[in-house]
Amino acid sequence: MFTPEKHHRRSIRLKEYDYARNGAYFVTICAHNHQCLFGEIVNGEMQLGDFGQIVHAEWLQTAKLRSNVVLDVFVVMPNHFHAIFIINDGRGVLPYAPASAPAPANFRSPSQTVGAIVRGFKSAATKKIVTV
Repeated sequence: MFTPEKHHRRSIRLKEYDYARNGAYFVTICAHNHQCLFGEIVNGEMQLGDFGQIVHAEWLQTAKLRSNVVLDVFVVMPNHFHAIFIINDGRGVLPYAPASAPAPANFRSPSQTVGAIVRGFKSAATKKIVTV
């Protein structure tokens, strides 16, 4: 059973790392309170439930909505989700919103960061799940 007092985690993010940099990223996203909401294991195979199918479909939408993201392998499990994805900003995505003055060379749009990608996915999946 999950208890916040026992199972707290410190951030493993690197303080000075730019999480919008080109590269491959591995993420694990857990269901609220580690509840088995996405399906179940039957005879050693994952069987997606309605919510698991939503999570699967919304993850596939991520690359369609963000031209700087390439999806690699991913798996939906009963109470969590694992994915590897690649950020590749060389595919025609501007690193800033066009303006009259050029953006600083080190400026990155928050929408291109790992956090923003995960946040957008979680938001979209949650919105669809609560309407089921």
